[in-house]
Amino acid sequence: MNAPLAFMDPAAAGLQIGGAAARALSLELDTWPKPGLVSPFDCGSHDDMDAAMLLRSIAVLEPFLINLAEAGAAEADMATLRRIGIAAEAAMLRATRGVNTHRGAIFGLGLLCAACGATANGLEPKAARLGNIVRSRWGAAIRHMPVDCTSHGAVAVRRYGARGARLEAASGFPSVYEVGLPALRAGLALSGGDAEAARVQACFALIAVLDDTNLLHRGGSDGLAFARREARHFLESGGVGLAGWRDRAAQTHRAFVERHLSPGGAADVLAMALFVCSVEGRLQVAV
Repeated sequence: MNAPLAFMDPAAAGLQIGGAAARALSLELDTWPKPGLVSPFDCGSHDDMDAAMLLRSIAVLEPFLINLAEAGAAEADMATLRRIGIAAEAAMLRATRGVNTHRGAIFGLGLLCAACGATANGLEPKAARLGNIVRSRWGAAIRHMPVDCTSHGAVAVRRYGARGARLEAASGFPSVYEVGLPALRAGLALSGGDAEAARVQACFALIAVLDDTNLLHRGGSDGLAFARREARHFLESGGVGLAGWRDRAAQTHRAFVERHLSPGGAADVLAMALFVCSVEGRLQVAV
């Protein structure tokens, strides 16, 4: 779905929105090289998941992403969205035999799907940013919703003072709009319209700035600093506009794998940015 949201058929909006979210997750998975992350080429820094498992997870999650869009169209409150999200997580864990493949994406993409549903049903202006809709409709509830204090993300937020997914969502996903989307646009320009190159550029741009709780969980503050430094070096050296960029990105990937680092937060935000591109029509070229 590469057309802007204004061209969506409201009667089929839930299916369109959920399908667009699932495709965004698949595009993120297919992108290579991404430092430390799973792709069809290898498992990155993960010894408990591979591309086939992530594809199963995406397939299981698509109906719930559709449900979240439909809930947003029905003016659902945060408690309703959260119930759908909890059911989606349970289905994911059944499909992966207990491996957390997409918990962050369920939260972030799920909220964006709900916002998109609200827009498709005429509850919000067609030109409104989905992130702003999330902030205005559910931001306060997101800030006060129950916290799983044992999750890796929650522990990293407490221990290192990281921003975390909850604050990112409640603030309207600034990393999507201020980092991910501009980097996709820059990547397309630098590479002459290479969609995969644009996704790699955006992934590195996100790693360079995010308080990625996955990196903090795996490598502490030193691991986060290493990841940011390597990502900035890639970008400042020309990114995907420099000849041989794929080999340079692959070298960074191997360095992350050696240190068991995986920027799962950047992967989630990349998928969200790709989804926003699709439904808001913010880029003229499919990424």
